[in-house]
Amino acid sequence: MQNIPAVPVPADADERRRKPPVVVYPVETLPPADLGLLARARQNLTKVGEVIVPPRDARAFRVPRGHFFRIVSIEGAQVGDLNLWNAGDLSERFFSGKTRALHATHVGTGDRLWSTLPCLRPMATITHDTLSWYGWDEDGAGVHDVIGTRCDPYTNRLLKGGDYHHCCHSNLTRALAAEKGMSVREAEPHVHDVLNVFMCTGFTRDTHRYFMKASPVRPGDFIEFFAEIDLLGALSACPGGDCSATHSSDVAACYPLKVEILRPDAESLAGWNPPEVNPYPRTHGF
Repeated sequence: MQNIPAVPVPADADERRRKPPVVVYPVETLPPADLGLLARARQNLTKVGEVIVPPRDARAFRVPRGHFFRIVSIEGAQVGDLNLWNAGDLSERFFSGKTRALHATHVGTGDRLWSTLPCLRPMATITHDTLSWYGWDEDGAGVHDVIGTRCDPYTNRLLKGGDYHHCCHSNLTRALAAEKGMSVREAEPHVHDVLNVFMCTGFTRDTHRYFMKASPVRPGDFIEFFAEIDLLGALSACPGGDCSATHSSDVAACYPLKVEILRPDAESLAGWNPPEVNPYPRTHGF
């Protein structure tokens, strides 16, 4: 670490530090998900499709609005990186930063995955999570974070040198390109910051650096979402496996993940309507 010149401590330092915290976005007026309706709808689901995501690779999938989808651990502890887009408009995509600001650094049942500006609407709602028992551990870590960006070949070259082509960023790029019939160069700008599914992460207490540790996920565990709009998704089975030691390498034990698409009975969603795009008129003061 570079030597940083010492800065004199001001006489009122303690007073400044004692200022009370204020939650940035009070969410009492945030449009809530109807969890009662969704709980009833998920009681009678029919699987209408599934996709197996191979280790160190990614696959795309589609979920019609009003359907559920699950990301399932099937063979071993494995972390997944999730991207979501509006199936009809790639410019509307998952906004991890705003999701973090509206909910928390880690998301769970009842939280929603929000889309980018100017739409800013819920794309999906988390309806069940078999790892909800984990909570916060003694290191301050939790699961399903919206902190990390995704492992990528650019940072890998910056820190390690050489090229590694199975980072989650590259995996997601290939999956989107294959699904949309694009070149990888056309697809890459649409790949975005992820929901780190099953990943166990936090910030160190001394330096507040982002850390990862072994995921608690086991075969049979899943996280389930309700699609609020027509979705195109892509999921990468991270080359770090359970992310207990490393990522972006061929050393870690890696396993496939499964995505299941589930249709509820139509009558169970009576009264539900897809969310509209944000009504701000986009005048920006003019």
